[in-house]
Formats: sequence, C-alpha cells, structure tokens
Amino acid sequence: MIAIELLEKYGALRKSFEKNAILFEEGNLPTHYYQIISGEVKMNNYNDDGREFIQGIFYNDQGFGEPPLFIDQLYPANAVAVVDSEIIYLPKNNFIKLLEENPTISIQMIGDFARRLFYKSIMAAEISTQEPEHRVLTFIDYCIEHLDFEKDENGYLINFTRQQIGDLTGLRVETVIRTIKSLEKKGSLKIINRKVYR
Repeated sequence: MIAIELLEKYGALRKSFEKNAILFEEGNLPTHYYQIISGEVKMNNYNDDGREFIQGIFYNDQGFGEPPLFIDQLYPANAVAVVDSEIIYLPKNNFIKLLEENPTISIQMIGDFARRLFYKSIMAAEISTQEPEHRVLTFIDYCIEHLDFEKDENGYLINFTRQQIGDLTGLRVETVIRTIKSLEKKGSLKIINRKVYR
C-alpha cells in the first residue's frame, strides 16, 4: 500500500520471519506500522477450547494491525507469518508523521479500512444467519472481488486451505469440506487436483 522507498525514507526497517513466527501478540500495545514486502500474515485469536479464529489474512504490499495503532488500544489479535515472510515496519511516531506529510496515503488508508469494515459487516451477518453453502460462496466471491486471485481456464483459484476458509467463516473444517463437495455437485465450484476454483 505505501511505497517501500517512502517507508524507508521515514526510518522503516526490514525483517524476515519464518513460517509460524509471531510478529506481535494479542494484548500487546502497538508501537509500529507493519507492511508485507513478501509472504503472508494472518491475524488470529483462540477461544477457550483452543480453536483458532482467523480475523484476516494479508498479502504482499498490505499493511496489518493498524487500527489499534491509531487509538492507543491493545492488539485484539495475534499476527502470525503463514509462510516465510519479509516485513517492513515503521515506529508509530514516524508513521504518523508520514501520514501528516502525505495526505494521499491517508486517503488510501481510509479506503482500505472501509473495505475491511465492509467485509467484517458482511461476514458478521453471514456467520449469524446463513447456512454453510451461502457463507462459503459469499466469502469466496468477496475474496475474488477484492484479492488478486489468479484466473485460468478453470476459473478463479481459491487461494485458501479448507481450514482457513473454516477459520474465516466460523465453520468447522469438516463442514467446509462437505460444503465444498456439495457446491461442486451443484456446479458452483470446481475441484481440480484438490484445488478449489470458482
């Protein structure tokens, strides 16, 4: 979202994280702005039974964990590297200065926040009221529209595991597996070499 050169101009540093490394933990006070150079990061929580709930997954050029940074609140979730990732991070004071001196970046960030809130609103309604097939298709269609999923002769490749789809829609992985098979029979999805296409 923010050009690497601009972040570095304001004092940002780069760091590599191995798969499953924790970048920050739920309950910590935010001190930096984080953005992905390469890799994938998930924001997650665990319930009392130890079940993971994924708040969101972020990819190249996306920032994550910013809302608490603006309101001096503790992180409501953990940030974990899904794959080996390179992250650039900028101290909070430098980040605020960057935004003050570059209002176009501020407008872009507001747009990104609005998209995330829109997604959360859609998924909150889906999780509370809709059947699994509807939840899964709504989630997939939203991701196709807002993420850079590849399209080939089979359709859009859904770049999430069944477990991730479950964690992002509030469904058990077994339910996701059954739901995807049912949607394949109905022609809404394709399964080719265990990969899901829309």
